[in-house]
Order: sequence, then C-alpha cells, then structure tokens
Amino acid sequence: MNYTLQFGQVTEFLPYLAGGAWLSLQIAFLAFCGGMVIGAFGAMAKTFGGRVVRGITAAYITFFMNTPQLVQIFFIYFALPDAGILLSSYEAVLIGMTLNAGAYLTEIQRAGFQSVHRNEMEAAETLGMSLLQRVRYVIMPHIAKVLFPPLSNQYILMTLGTSMAAIFGVEELTGRAFNINAETFRSIEVFSITAVFYIALTLVASMSLGLAGRYLFRAKMRLI
Repeated sequence: MNYTLQFGQVTEFLPYLAGGAWLSLQIAFLAFCGGMVIGAFGAMAKTFGGRVVRGITAAYITFFMNTPQLVQIFFIYFALPDAGILLSSYEAVLIGMTLNAGAYLTEIQRAGFQSVHRNEMEAAETLGMSLLQRVRYVIMPHIAKVLFPPLSNQYILMTLGTSMAAIFGVEELTGRAFNINAETFRSIEVFSITAVFYIALTLVASMSLGLAGRYLFRAKMRLI
C-alpha cells in the first residue's frame, strides 16, 4: 500500500470544519434543552399522573428508547411529507434528536423525582403549592446535584450523536468532513482531523459541565 500522508491538502479546510463543529454543538444543545423540557413533563406524568397519562408516557418512552434514533429521524424526514408536513433536514434532525432525548431524560429525571422524601412533598402540599410549584421549588433543587452527572453524560452522547445528521445533508462536522473527502480524496487525513475535533468538543463540553456542576450545584464532577 503506497499511501503518503499529506495533511497540507486538508489543513486549509480547518475553518470550514470548525464551523461544522459549532453547528454540531448547536444541534446538541437545542435538542438537549428541548429534551429536558419533555423529560420534566414526562417525569411529572410518570410520577404524579393518572393511569391514562402514565400509559401514554410509557408508550412514548418505549417507542423512542427501543427504536434506533436514525430510524426515527428517517420517519420524520421522509414520512411526514406524505402527511403534508414538510421539514428541512436541519429541522427533521433537531426534532428527531429532541424527541429521542426526551424519552431518556424522562427516565433520568423520574429517578430523581422518586428520590425526594415524601415528607417534603407533603409539607409543600400543605403550604398550598401547586404541582408545578412543588416541582420547581422542592424537587428540582433537591435533584439537581444528584442528576447533574448523568445529565452531563447524556449531553456528551448527544453531541457525538449529531454525526448522523450528515446522512440527511446537514453540514455539521461529519457532513463537512464528507464534503472535504469528496473534494480531496484524502480520507485518512480528513477523518483523523475530524476525530481530533470530536475529541476537542467532548473535552471542552466535559470540562465546562464539570465546572458548572461543581460550582452551581456542588455536584461531584470530574473535569475530564
């Protein structure tokens, strides 16, 4: 095999790849935030809802946790247009990742909800707090410290998972790597540099989340 590494043919595309890395972070952040909202309401439904509400929530969780995320996005992108719902590639990927994240974050937050002592909830109810007030002022402060590490891990996984957006033509980091590879035919160099970008993304995200967890929620977090 006569293959000479020539990174010089690829380094000129570093700013282009950096833009893709930023888009990957953007997709992961928006999907995570949306998933957190879905997860909070899902955890409330699973913990405090009636039989029908719990059943609907369980069906949602079962579907999104037991089917591939890629298949879910394929359905959103290719099947919904037949129903008159047209979405761009970016929108389909973002919605698919958000719904998928919502299922996992529901289960993570539900575990936190169940860790709150019954006496605290009864005291809040005695004070006349509504369910939303109890969640905001009693449950969330209590579980933030405990849940921050698993939520951070989920965010890192979602950041790496944005690479599937390339399949739908979204020019995030992997999508741009495909474009550069098609132009230069330097596969080893292109994807080696892309891997370094992903490592940098996860390290920066891990350190940022670790610092936030330590100083905002006093969670036991490793910085790397």
